[in-house]
Amino acid sequence: MLGILITLLVIAGVAYCVLKNYYPPIILLLAGFVMLICAALNGTMPVADAKSTHFFGFDLAEAFTNLMKGRLPGLGLNIMLIAGFSVYMDRIGASKALVKLCVKPLSAIRSPYVLLAVTYVVGQFMALFINSAVGLGLLLMASIYPLLIALGVSRASAAAVIGSTCCLDLGPSSSNAMRAADLLGTDVVTYFVQSQIPVALCVIATVAVGHFFIQRWFDRKAQHAGEAESAEAPAESTDERLKKAFEGAGPVHYALLPVLPLVLLIVFSPMVYDGIKLSLQTGLIVSIIIAFVVDFITRRSFRESTKNTQAVFEGMGKVFTSTVGLICCAELFALGMNKLGGISTLISMAASMESAGVWVMLLIMLTIMVVATVVTGSGNAAFFAFSPLLPEAAASVGINAAILAVPVQLSAGIARTMCPIAGVIIAVSGIAGLSPFELVRRTAPVMILALIMNVAASAIFL
Repeated sequence: MLGILITLLVIAGVAYCVLKNYYPPIILLLAGFVMLICAALNGTMPVADAKSTHFFGFDLAEAFTNLMKGRLPGLGLNIMLIAGFSVYMDRIGASKALVKLCVKPLSAIRSPYVLLAVTYVVGQFMALFINSAVGLGLLLMASIYPLLIALGVSRASAAAVIGSTCCLDLGPSSSNAMRAADLLGTDVVTYFVQSQIPVALCVIATVAVGHFFIQRWFDRKAQHAGEAESAEAPAESTDERLKKAFEGAGPVHYALLPVLPLVLLIVFSPMVYDGIKLSLQTGLIVSIIIAFVVDFITRRSFRESTKNTQAVFEGMGKVFTSTVGLICCAELFALGMNKLGGISTLISMAASMESAGVWVMLLIMLTIMVVATVVTGSGNAAFFAFSPLLPEAAASVGINAAILAVPVQLSAGIARTMCPIAGVIIAVSGIAGLSPFELVRRTAPVMILALIMNVAASAIFL
Protein backbone atom coordinates (compact mmCIF):
# COMPACT_ATOMS: atom_id res chain seq x y z
CA MET A 1 0.00 0.00 0.00
CA LEU A 2 2.89 2.36 0.79
CA GLY A 3 4.29 1.69 -2.70
CA ILE A 4 0.99 2.74 -4.28
CA LEU A 5 0.88 5.93 -2.21
CA ILE A 6 4.46 6.92 -3.07
CA THR A 7 3.89 6.11 -6.75
CA LEU A 8 0.76 8.29 -6.89
CA LEU A 9 2.57 11.16 -5.13
CA VAL A 10 5.48 10.97 -7.57
CA ILE A 11 3.10 10.84 -10.57
CA ALA A 12 1.26 13.89 -9.21
CA GLY A 13 4.61 15.69 -8.87
CA VAL A 14 5.55 14.80 -12.44
CA ALA A 15 2.15 16.01 -13.70
CA TYR A 16 2.55 19.32 -11.86
CA CYS A 17 6.05 19.91 -13.27
CA VAL A 18 5.01 19.05 -16.83
CA LEU A 19 1.98 21.34 -16.64
CA LYS A 20 4.32 24.09 -15.41
CA ASN A 21 6.38 23.50 -18.58
CA TYR A 22 9.47 21.97 -16.99
CA TYR A 23 11.60 19.89 -19.37
CA PRO A 24 9.81 16.47 -19.32
CA PRO A 25 12.82 14.11 -19.79
CA ILE A 26 14.74 15.39 -16.77
CA ILE A 27 11.56 15.44 -14.67
CA LEU A 28 10.92 11.77 -15.51
CA LEU A 29 14.57 10.96 -14.84
CA LEU A 30 14.55 12.62 -11.41
CA ALA A 31 11.20 11.01 -10.56
CA GLY A 32 12.67 7.62 -11.47
CA PHE A 33 15.64 8.24 -9.18
CA VAL A 34 13.30 9.22 -6.33
CA MET A 35 11.34 5.96 -6.68
CA LEU A 36 14.53 3.90 -6.95
CA ILE A 37 15.79 5.47 -3.72
CA CYS A 38 12.47 4.73 -1.99
CA ALA A 39 12.60 1.15 -3.29
CA ALA A 40 16.17 0.77 -2.01
CA LEU A 41 15.06 1.89 1.45
CA ASN A 42 12.56 -0.97 1.26
CA GLY A 43 15.30 -3.45 0.31
CA THR A 44 14.98 -3.50 -3.51
CA MET A 45 18.19 -2.26 -5.14
CA PRO A 46 18.36 -0.38 -8.50
CA VAL A 47 20.50 -3.03 -10.23
CA ALA A 48 21.20 -6.71 -9.67
CA ASP A 49 24.25 -7.70 -7.61
CA ALA A 50 26.05 -8.99 -10.70
CA LYS A 51 25.88 -5.53 -12.31
CA SER A 52 26.36 -3.48 -9.15
CA THR A 53 29.17 -0.91 -8.89
CA HIS A 54 29.14 -1.62 -5.12
CA PHE A 55 28.25 2.00 -4.40
CA PHE A 56 24.56 2.95 -4.22
CA GLY A 57 25.01 6.42 -5.76
CA PHE A 58 26.76 4.95 -8.77
CA ASP A 59 24.17 2.16 -9.02
CA LEU A 60 21.46 4.75 -9.67
CA ALA A 61 23.44 6.03 -12.64
CA GLU A 62 24.26 2.45 -13.67
CA ALA A 63 20.53 1.65 -13.91
CA PHE A 64 20.11 4.51 -16.39
CA THR A 65 23.28 3.51 -18.27
CA ASN A 66 21.96 -0.03 -18.74
CA LEU A 67 18.69 1.31 -20.15
CA MET A 68 20.57 3.57 -22.58
CA LYS A 69 22.76 0.65 -23.73
CA GLY A 70 19.66 -1.42 -24.42
CA ARG A 71 17.69 1.28 -26.23
CA LEU A 72 20.16 3.28 -28.36
CA PRO A 73 21.41 0.49 -30.70
CA GLY A 74 17.90 -0.86 -31.39
CA LEU A 75 14.79 1.18 -30.88
CA GLY A 76 16.69 4.46 -30.50
CA LEU A 77 18.46 4.03 -33.84
CA ASN A 78 15.18 3.02 -35.51
CA ILE A 79 13.49 6.20 -34.36
CA MET A 80 16.45 8.39 -35.34
CA LEU A 81 16.60 6.87 -38.84
CA ILE A 82 12.85 7.32 -39.31
CA ALA A 83 13.15 10.97 -38.24
CA GLY A 84 16.13 11.48 -40.55
CA PHE A 85 14.22 9.97 -43.47
CA SER A 86 11.15 12.11 -42.66
CA VAL A 87 13.14 15.36 -42.51
CA TYR A 88 14.90 14.42 -45.77
CA MET A 89 11.54 13.84 -47.45
CA ASP A 90 10.45 17.27 -46.29
CA ARG A 91 13.69 18.90 -47.47
CA ILE A 92 13.41 17.61 -51.05
CA GLY A 93 9.66 18.35 -51.25
CA ALA A 94 8.51 14.72 -51.26
CA SER A 95 6.21 15.14 -48.23
CA LYS A 96 4.43 18.08 -49.85
CA ALA A 97 4.18 16.13 -53.11
CA LEU A 98 2.43 13.29 -51.25
CA VAL A 99 0.03 15.68 -49.49
CA LYS A 100 -0.67 17.49 -52.76
CA LEU A 101 -1.49 14.22 -54.50
CA CYS A 102 -3.78 13.05 -51.68
CA VAL A 103 -5.54 16.40 -51.23
CA LYS A 104 -6.32 16.99 -54.89
CA PRO A 105 -9.31 14.58 -55.12
CA LEU A 106 -10.89 16.17 -52.03
CA SER A 107 -11.68 19.34 -53.99
CA ALA A 108 -14.35 17.36 -55.91
CA ILE A 109 -16.40 16.74 -52.73
CA ARG A 110 -19.02 19.47 -52.24
CA SER A 111 -20.73 18.32 -49.03
CA PRO A 112 -18.86 20.08 -46.17
CA TYR A 113 -19.33 17.36 -43.56
CA VAL A 114 -18.68 14.47 -45.94
CA LEU A 115 -15.48 16.34 -46.84
CA LEU A 116 -14.62 16.54 -43.13
CA ALA A 117 -14.99 12.78 -42.71
CA VAL A 118 -12.97 11.99 -45.85
CA THR A 119 -10.29 14.51 -44.83
CA TYR A 120 -9.74 12.62 -41.59
CA VAL A 121 -9.40 9.27 -43.42
CA VAL A 122 -6.94 10.73 -45.95
CA GLY A 123 -4.99 12.45 -43.18
CA GLN A 124 -4.75 9.26 -41.13
CA PHE A 125 -3.45 7.46 -44.24
CA MET A 126 -0.77 10.14 -44.73
CA ALA A 127 0.22 9.74 -41.07
CA LEU A 128 1.65 6.33 -42.02
CA PHE A 129 4.37 8.13 -43.96
CA ILE A 130 4.61 11.51 -42.20
CA ASN A 131 5.21 10.40 -38.64
CA SER A 132 5.16 13.84 -37.00
CA ALA A 133 1.70 14.80 -35.74
CA VAL A 134 2.71 18.48 -35.63
CA GLY A 135 4.34 18.33 -39.07
CA LEU A 136 1.33 16.70 -40.71
CA GLY A 137 -1.05 19.08 -38.92
CA LEU A 138 0.84 22.11 -40.23
CA LEU A 139 0.92 20.71 -43.77
CA LEU A 140 -2.84 20.10 -43.73
CA MET A 141 -3.57 23.50 -42.20
CA ALA A 142 -1.66 25.08 -45.09
CA SER A 143 -3.29 22.93 -47.77
CA ILE A 144 -6.70 21.42 -47.00
CA TYR A 145 -7.82 23.96 -44.36
CA PRO A 146 -8.43 26.77 -46.91
CA LEU A 147 -10.49 24.37 -49.04
CA LEU A 148 -12.63 23.35 -46.06
CA ILE A 149 -13.28 26.99 -45.13
CA ALA A 150 -14.13 27.87 -48.74
CA LEU A 151 -16.78 25.12 -48.76
CA GLY A 152 -18.48 26.56 -45.68
CA VAL A 153 -16.96 24.45 -42.90
CA SER A 154 -16.44 26.38 -39.68
CA ARG A 155 -12.90 27.10 -38.52
CA ALA A 156 -13.41 25.00 -35.39
CA SER A 157 -14.72 21.97 -37.28
CA ALA A 158 -11.92 22.08 -39.85
CA ALA A 159 -9.27 22.46 -37.15
CA ALA A 160 -10.77 19.63 -35.07
CA VAL A 161 -10.53 17.18 -37.97
CA ILE A 162 -7.01 18.22 -38.93
CA GLY A 163 -5.88 18.09 -35.31
CA SER A 164 -7.06 14.49 -35.06
CA THR A 165 -5.52 13.11 -38.26
CA CYS A 166 -2.65 11.55 -36.28
CA CYS A 167 -4.81 10.20 -33.46
CA LEU A 168 -3.69 6.64 -34.22
CA ASP A 169 0.03 5.80 -34.04
CA LEU A 170 0.12 3.25 -36.84
CA GLY A 171 2.70 1.52 -38.94
CA PRO A 172 6.42 0.73 -38.84
CA SER A 173 7.34 4.44 -38.55
CA SER A 174 5.56 4.83 -35.20
CA SER A 175 7.92 4.64 -32.21
CA ASN A 176 5.03 3.47 -30.02
CA ALA A 177 4.27 0.67 -32.48
CA MET A 178 7.93 -0.35 -32.48
CA ARG A 179 7.94 -0.48 -28.69
CA ALA A 180 4.73 -2.53 -28.60
CA ALA A 181 6.12 -4.98 -31.17
CA ASP A 182 9.28 -5.28 -29.08
CA LEU A 183 7.22 -6.12 -25.99
CA LEU A 184 5.29 -8.76 -27.92
CA GLY A 185 8.47 -10.29 -29.31
CA THR A 186 7.53 -9.72 -32.95
CA ASP A 187 8.67 -7.46 -35.79
CA VAL A 188 6.89 -4.14 -36.27
CA VAL A 189 5.52 -5.00 -39.74
CA THR A 190 3.82 -8.16 -38.44
CA TYR A 191 2.46 -6.19 -35.48
CA PHE A 192 1.12 -3.52 -37.85
CA VAL A 193 -0.56 -5.91 -40.30
CA GLN A 194 -1.89 -8.58 -37.94
CA SER A 195 -2.64 -6.62 -34.77
CA GLN A 196 -3.04 -2.94 -35.56
CA ILE A 197 -4.87 -2.89 -38.88
CA PRO A 198 -8.06 -4.82 -37.87
CA VAL A 199 -8.57 -2.60 -34.82
CA ALA A 200 -7.46 0.61 -36.56
CA LEU A 201 -9.90 0.20 -39.46
CA CYS A 202 -12.81 0.07 -37.02
CA VAL A 203 -11.52 3.09 -35.10
CA ILE A 204 -10.89 5.10 -38.30
CA ALA A 205 -14.46 4.48 -39.48
CA THR A 206 -15.79 5.50 -36.06
CA VAL A 207 -13.77 8.73 -35.98
CA ALA A 208 -14.81 9.66 -39.54
CA VAL A 209 -18.51 9.14 -38.81
CA GLY A 210 -18.11 10.78 -35.41
CA HIS A 211 -16.64 13.94 -36.93
CA PHE A 212 -19.50 14.08 -39.48
CA PHE A 213 -22.22 14.17 -36.83
CA ILE A 214 -20.45 15.79 -33.87
CA GLN A 215 -18.94 18.72 -35.81
CA ARG A 216 -22.27 19.32 -37.53
CA TRP A 217 -23.98 19.32 -34.12
CA PHE A 218 -21.47 21.82 -32.72
CA ASP A 219 -21.88 24.09 -35.76
CA ARG A 220 -25.67 24.03 -35.57
CA LYS A 221 -25.53 24.72 -31.85
CA ALA A 222 -23.26 27.71 -32.52
CA GLN A 223 -25.66 28.99 -35.18
CA HIS A 224 -28.65 28.74 -32.83
CA ALA A 225 -26.68 30.55 -30.14
CA GLY A 226 -25.85 33.34 -32.59
CA GLU A 227 -22.16 32.47 -32.65
CA ALA A 228 -21.91 31.63 -36.34
CA GLU A 229 -18.79 32.91 -38.03
CA SER A 230 -19.29 35.88 -40.30
CA ALA A 231 -18.67 35.16 -43.96
CA GLU A 232 -15.84 37.52 -44.62
CA ALA A 233 -14.37 37.61 -48.11
CA PRO A 234 -10.99 35.93 -48.06
CA ALA A 235 -7.99 38.09 -48.84
CA GLU A 236 -6.96 35.61 -51.53
CA SER A 237 -8.73 32.83 -53.41
CA THR A 238 -8.59 29.20 -52.35
CA ASP A 239 -6.53 28.34 -55.43
CA GLU A 240 -4.01 31.03 -54.55
CA ARG A 241 -3.74 29.81 -50.97
CA LEU A 242 -3.30 26.20 -52.11
CA LYS A 243 -0.64 27.29 -54.58
CA LYS A 244 1.23 29.06 -51.81
CA ALA A 245 0.84 26.04 -49.48
CA PHE A 246 2.52 23.75 -52.00
CA GLU A 247 5.46 25.99 -52.84
CA GLY A 248 8.55 23.81 -52.74
CA ALA A 249 6.66 20.58 -53.45
CA GLY A 250 8.61 18.14 -55.59
CA PRO A 251 7.41 16.65 -58.89
CA VAL A 252 4.48 14.25 -58.73
CA HIS A 253 6.72 11.16 -58.77
CA TYR A 254 8.31 12.36 -55.51
CA ALA A 255 5.02 11.42 -53.80
CA LEU A 256 6.12 7.78 -54.03
CA LEU A 257 9.33 8.33 -52.07
CA PRO A 258 7.81 8.62 -48.54
CA VAL A 259 5.98 5.33 -49.19
CA LEU A 260 9.17 3.39 -50.02
CA PRO A 261 10.10 2.12 -46.52
CA LEU A 262 6.63 0.71 -45.83
CA VAL A 263 6.47 -0.99 -49.23
CA LEU A 264 9.95 -2.53 -48.86
CA LEU A 265 9.28 -3.75 -45.32
CA ILE A 266 5.97 -5.37 -46.24
CA VAL A 267 7.29 -7.00 -49.45
CA PHE A 268 10.38 -8.43 -47.74
CA SER A 269 8.61 -9.74 -44.65
CA PRO A 270 7.50 -13.25 -43.63
CA MET A 271 3.98 -12.39 -44.79
CA VAL A 272 4.99 -11.80 -48.46
CA TYR A 273 8.54 -12.96 -49.28
CA ASP A 274 10.91 -14.17 -46.61
CA GLY A 275 13.72 -15.23 -48.95
CA ILE A 276 15.37 -11.87 -48.26
CA LYS A 277 15.68 -10.55 -44.71
CA LEU A 278 15.22 -6.78 -44.46
CA SER A 279 15.40 -4.95 -41.13
CA LEU A 280 13.71 -1.61 -40.52
CA GLN A 281 17.08 0.15 -40.30
CA THR A 282 18.34 -1.33 -43.57
CA GLY A 283 15.02 -0.59 -45.28
CA LEU A 284 15.30 3.06 -44.31
CA ILE A 285 18.92 3.32 -45.50
CA VAL A 286 17.95 1.72 -48.84
CA SER A 287 15.01 4.14 -49.15
CA ILE A 288 17.28 7.14 -48.50
CA ILE A 289 19.73 5.94 -51.16
CA ILE A 290 16.92 5.44 -53.71
CA ALA A 291 15.49 8.88 -52.88
CA PHE A 292 18.94 10.45 -53.33
CA VAL A 293 19.35 8.84 -56.75
CA VAL A 294 15.88 9.99 -57.84
CA ASP A 295 16.54 13.50 -56.54
CA PHE A 296 19.90 13.67 -58.35
CA ILE A 297 18.41 12.46 -61.65
CA THR A 298 15.53 14.95 -61.32
CA ARG A 299 17.56 18.01 -60.26
CA ARG A 300 20.69 17.15 -62.28
CA SER A 301 22.74 18.92 -59.62
CA PHE A 302 25.05 16.68 -57.63
CA ARG A 303 25.99 19.51 -55.28
CA GLU A 304 22.38 20.35 -54.40
CA SER A 305 21.33 16.71 -54.04
CA THR A 306 24.22 15.90 -51.72
CA LYS A 307 23.52 19.02 -49.66
CA ASN A 308 19.90 17.91 -49.18
CA THR A 309 21.07 14.67 -47.55
CA GLN A 310 22.31 16.74 -44.60
CA ALA A 311 18.67 16.72 -43.51
CA VAL A 312 18.99 13.03 -42.63
CA PHE A 313 21.54 13.68 -39.92
CA GLU A 314 19.83 16.87 -38.77
CA GLY A 315 16.62 14.89 -38.26
CA MET A 316 18.45 12.13 -36.40
CA GLY A 317 20.03 14.61 -34.00
CA LYS A 318 16.80 16.53 -33.45
CA VAL A 319 14.77 13.44 -32.59
CA PHE A 320 17.44 12.23 -30.18
CA THR A 321 16.88 15.33 -28.04
CA SER A 322 13.09 15.32 -28.38
CA THR A 323 12.13 11.63 -28.38
CA VAL A 324 14.95 9.15 -27.78
CA GLY A 325 16.16 10.97 -24.67
CA LEU A 326 12.57 11.17 -23.48
CA ILE A 327 12.11 7.43 -24.03
CA CYS A 328 15.21 6.53 -21.99
CA CYS A 329 14.15 8.82 -19.13
CA ALA A 330 10.59 7.48 -19.26
CA GLU A 331 11.91 3.92 -19.01
CA LEU A 332 13.90 4.81 -15.88
CA PHE A 333 10.66 6.24 -14.50
CA ALA A 334 8.97 2.91 -15.32
CA LEU A 335 11.85 1.00 -13.70
CA GLY A 336 11.37 3.05 -10.54
CA MET A 337 7.66 2.19 -10.48
CA ASN A 338 8.42 -1.49 -10.97
CA LYS A 339 11.02 -1.53 -8.20
CA LEU A 340 8.71 0.37 -5.86
CA GLY A 341 5.91 -2.13 -6.51
CA GLY A 342 2.96 0.28 -6.46
CA ILE A 343 1.64 -0.47 -9.94
CA SER A 344 2.42 -4.17 -9.49
CA THR A 345 0.13 -4.18 -6.47
CA LEU A 346 -2.72 -2.77 -8.58
CA ILE A 347 -2.03 -5.43 -11.23
CA SER A 348 -2.13 -8.17 -8.60
CA MET A 349 -5.44 -6.85 -7.26
CA ALA A 350 -6.94 -6.95 -10.76
CA ALA A 351 -5.56 -10.45 -11.35
CA SER A 352 -7.33 -11.71 -8.22
CA MET A 353 -10.76 -10.81 -9.62
CA GLU A 354 -11.10 -14.09 -11.54
CA SER A 355 -13.22 -13.71 -14.73
CA ALA A 356 -13.56 -9.94 -14.33
CA GLY A 357 -9.80 -9.58 -14.02
CA VAL A 358 -9.20 -9.19 -17.77
CA TRP A 359 -11.57 -6.25 -18.10
CA VAL A 360 -10.43 -4.67 -14.85
CA MET A 361 -6.82 -5.00 -15.98
CA LEU A 362 -7.60 -3.43 -19.36
CA LEU A 363 -9.50 -0.61 -17.66
CA ILE A 364 -6.59 0.04 -15.26
CA MET A 365 -3.99 0.14 -18.04
CA LEU A 366 -6.17 2.30 -20.32
CA THR A 367 -6.90 4.73 -17.50
CA ILE A 368 -3.21 5.02 -16.63
CA MET A 369 -2.33 5.61 -20.31
CA VAL A 370 -5.07 8.15 -21.02
CA VAL A 371 -4.46 10.17 -17.85
CA ALA A 372 -0.67 10.14 -18.34
CA THR A 373 -1.00 11.26 -21.96
CA VAL A 374 -3.47 14.05 -21.23
CA VAL A 375 -1.31 15.30 -18.36
CA THR A 376 2.01 15.20 -20.26
CA GLY A 377 0.74 16.03 -23.75
CA SER A 378 2.93 13.26 -25.15
CA GLY A 379 1.72 9.83 -26.23
CA ASN A 380 5.34 8.69 -26.49
CA ALA A 381 6.26 9.68 -22.95
CA ALA A 382 3.17 8.03 -21.49
CA PHE A 383 3.45 4.80 -23.47
CA PHE A 384 7.16 4.32 -22.91
CA ALA A 385 6.77 5.04 -19.21
CA PHE A 386 4.03 2.46 -18.62
CA SER A 387 4.36 -0.07 -21.46
CA PRO A 388 6.87 -2.27 -19.56
CA LEU A 389 3.96 -3.16 -17.26
CA LEU A 390 1.91 -4.70 -20.10
CA PRO A 391 3.51 -8.19 -20.34
CA GLU A 392 3.30 -8.66 -16.56
CA ALA A 393 -0.28 -7.39 -16.52
CA ALA A 394 -1.33 -9.74 -19.34
CA ALA A 395 0.43 -12.75 -17.79
CA SER A 396 -1.22 -12.12 -14.42
CA VAL A 397 -4.69 -12.66 -15.91
CA GLY A 398 -3.59 -15.36 -18.37
CA ILE A 399 -4.22 -13.57 -21.68
CA ASN A 400 -2.21 -12.85 -24.83
CA ALA A 401 -0.21 -9.65 -24.28
CA ALA A 402 -1.51 -8.28 -27.62
CA ILE A 403 -5.02 -8.02 -26.11
CA LEU A 404 -3.64 -5.37 -23.76
CA ALA A 405 -0.81 -3.95 -25.85
CA VAL A 406 -2.80 -2.95 -28.95
CA PRO A 407 -5.67 -1.01 -27.32
CA VAL A 408 -3.33 0.60 -24.77
CA GLN A 409 -0.82 1.59 -27.45
CA LEU A 410 -3.51 3.08 -29.70
CA SER A 411 -5.14 4.86 -26.75
CA ALA A 412 -1.99 6.96 -26.23
CA GLY A 413 -2.44 8.67 -29.61
CA ILE A 414 -6.19 9.01 -29.11
CA ALA A 415 -5.72 10.64 -25.71
CA ARG A 416 -3.11 13.05 -27.11
CA THR A 417 -5.83 14.49 -29.37
CA MET A 418 -7.84 15.36 -26.23
CA CYS A 419 -4.93 17.19 -24.58
CA PRO A 420 -4.82 21.01 -24.79
CA ILE A 421 -1.04 21.06 -24.27
CA ALA A 422 -0.25 18.53 -27.03
CA GLY A 423 1.98 20.04 -29.72
CA VAL A 424 -0.39 19.30 -32.61
CA ILE A 425 -3.38 20.81 -30.77
CA ILE A 426 -1.44 23.99 -29.94
CA ALA A 427 -0.12 24.32 -33.51
CA VAL A 428 -3.47 23.75 -35.24
CA SER A 429 -5.51 25.90 -32.85
CA GLY A 430 -3.00 28.76 -33.19
CA ILE A 431 -3.32 28.85 -36.99
CA ALA A 432 -7.12 28.56 -36.80
CA GLY A 433 -7.35 31.44 -34.30
CA LEU A 434 -8.85 29.29 -31.54
CA SER A 435 -7.78 28.46 -28.02
CA PRO A 436 -6.52 24.89 -27.49
CA PHE A 437 -9.42 24.33 -25.09
CA GLU A 438 -11.96 25.31 -27.77
CA LEU A 439 -10.36 22.80 -30.11
CA VAL A 440 -10.27 20.01 -27.51
CA ARG A 441 -13.96 20.61 -26.81
CA ARG A 442 -14.56 19.55 -30.44
CA THR A 443 -12.14 16.62 -30.52
CA ALA A 444 -12.85 15.04 -27.11
CA PRO A 445 -16.34 13.60 -27.88
CA VAL A 446 -15.03 11.97 -31.07
CA MET A 447 -11.98 10.56 -29.29
CA ILE A 448 -14.16 9.10 -26.52
CA LEU A 449 -16.05 7.20 -29.24
CA ALA A 450 -12.68 6.13 -30.64
CA LEU A 451 -11.58 4.79 -27.24
CA ILE A 452 -14.78 2.76 -26.91
CA MET A 453 -14.40 1.29 -30.40
CA ASN A 454 -10.70 0.67 -29.73
CA VAL A 455 -11.58 -1.59 -26.79
CA ALA A 456 -14.51 -3.27 -28.58
CA ALA A 457 -12.53 -4.02 -31.75
CA SER A 458 -9.57 -5.32 -29.72
CA ALA A 459 -11.91 -7.68 -27.87
CA ILE A 460 -13.30 -8.98 -31.19
CA PHE A 461 -10.16 -9.30 -33.32
CA LEU A 462 -7.32 -10.03 -30.86
